Amino acid sequence: MCADIRPGHGLHALQLRLAAATPSRWQDAIIVGERDGWIDVATLDGSVVSLWNHGDLTESVTAGEPVALHTMYNVLAAGPRRFNVLASAA
Repeated sequence: MCADIRPGHGLHALQLRLAAATPSRWQDAIIVGERDGWIDVATLDGSVVSLWNHGDLTESVTAGEPVALHTMYNVLAAGPRRFNVLASAA
């Protein structure tokens, strides 16, 4: 567990609560690729976003898996799991 709470590091409890309190900011997406520790997700509006977490998300999610991305608080939801992510345009 990482003590650093910057994007892409540890998920802070407050960050998780704020994401849960703002459901309109979640975007449904599909994992479409991985490269060099980054994963690419395609949102339903057609945009592709690259996500990074220092814990290496490529070991936690697989291509084709449905996920949700909280665009305001940098949270990736994959089933019951939540990750703090750093987002970059793919």
